[in-house]
Amino acid sequence: MVEMENVENSEEKENEKRDADITTIQEIREHSRQIEKAVTSKEPRFILRVLRLLPNTRRKINCKVLRMVAVQIYPAGAERDAILNYIEEIPNGAPEMETPKAWRPAIKSPLPEVDLYFHLLVLVRLIDTTKLPKAAECSQELMNKIIGQNRRTLDLIAAKCYFYHSRTAELNNKLEGIRSFLHSRLRTATLRNDFEGQAVIINCLLRNYLHYALYDQADKLVIKSVFPETASNNEWARYLYYLGRIKAAKLDYSAAHKHLVQALRKAPQHAAVGFRQTVQKLIIVVELLLGDIPERQVFRQAPLRRALAPYFQLTQAVRMGNLQRFGEVLENFGPKFQQDHTYTLIIRLRQNVIKTAIRSIGLSYSRISPQDIAKKLGLDSSEDAEFIVAKAIRDGVIEATLDPAKGYMRSKESTDIYSTREPQLAFHQRISFCLDLHNQSVKAMRYPPKSYGRDLESAEERREREQQDLELAKEMAEEDDDGF
Repeated sequence: MVEMENVENSEEKENEKRDADITTIQEIREHSRQIEKAVTSKEPRFILRVLRLLPNTRRKINCKVLRMVAVQIYPAGAERDAILNYIEEIPNGAPEMETPKAWRPAIKSPLPEVDLYFHLLVLVRLIDTTKLPKAAECSQELMNKIIGQNRRTLDLIAAKCYFYHSRTAELNNKLEGIRSFLHSRLRTATLRNDFEGQAVIINCLLRNYLHYALYDQADKLVIKSVFPETASNNEWARYLYYLGRIKAAKLDYSAAHKHLVQALRKAPQHAAVGFRQTVQKLIIVVELLLGDIPERQVFRQAPLRRALAPYFQLTQAVRMGNLQRFGEVLENFGPKFQQDHTYTLIIRLRQNVIKTAIRSIGLSYSRISPQDIAKKLGLDSSEDAEFIVAKAIRDGVIEATLDPAKGYMRSKESTDIYSTREPQLAFHQRISFCLDLHNQSVKAMRYPPKSYGRDLESAEERREREQQDLELAKEMAEEDDDGF
């Protein structure tokens, strides 16, 4: 009985898999029809709809599905054999799929757009199955197909292909080898007003430069190129994130924080959790470098809680000005910070930790010796403490005076904060945020087209209106004559 139940369960699972594969094949066939419809009607929104479904399709495809679709798209010959070469063979012993009668082998070659889309599905399958050398060959052949065509209907699919071409090179550790190719495609996309292609290629180039820590070259690319305003929100989010990394490396923390917050707003709110985690990590580090402490609520968000745990400990160390704990956090989570590309920025936080510690010491003691400061900060000598205190006084971190002759630091009495520039700076920051929000809202507004049909009047209505005007003018003239 148990064996029969196991056999029945296995048969049910096989039937479910077979039905799922048939459904996936039908979906891909429908995608092909949508692409053909976009080409004939010259409406790119149908291709956009297909590309939005790519992540969902990516999870469903397998070797059976791809081989069956290849037979229905490509006629028998070299073209079909070339694409089948990149699809793995069906495992031995796998149940055969019963093909419906409506599914017939292709007779003529597909449109270039359909060919590119299916080739892209094959490349994604190779990436998912970690067949990286074969994926590199498939990606190069895909790029050759794009270069050989000059059709505007290919632009949206080609932009997605550029992204996966860059991803394949990154997985093969050959990002540097495609840099010149990306630059040439960027020139071509700019000349052809291919806005989506421009956005994707600029982001690929920025990722390429940042992978090798070439911040100067990335900054030059940002200055000399114009990111298209009509790019999708996803591409804008990536671009703003890369801008934030560049500005943070260039010590422009205010601009970096602004770009990163915008990237977080542009990103999908209920998806792309990994991207949101990456951006939020960098935002926390930049805020700490600016001297601000992130709110505890940021670390309590369910999708981000586990990923932000090391950064919560880092924030606590900076907030308390504890150099010893800061060193422990760096030692325990150093590899994690390096993986997140935040390690070099976190090292700069040591000065902020020292400043926070000195500020708390200045508030707690009206008079304290450099020896005691060195002991509290965990420094090696009192000379180092004296130097750090002098620099803090010069930078305006604390209001105090240093007396080397008598050997102590004297804190000044607390002054009224409203007599300083801090309220003005805070007010300026809030006004800038409101103005930026207003500008973004104006750009995002959409106005309905004018209904010219309602405004235009027919010939008869126009004649009637002119006749009424003439009669009214005569009546006014007669009234004037009677008055005289």
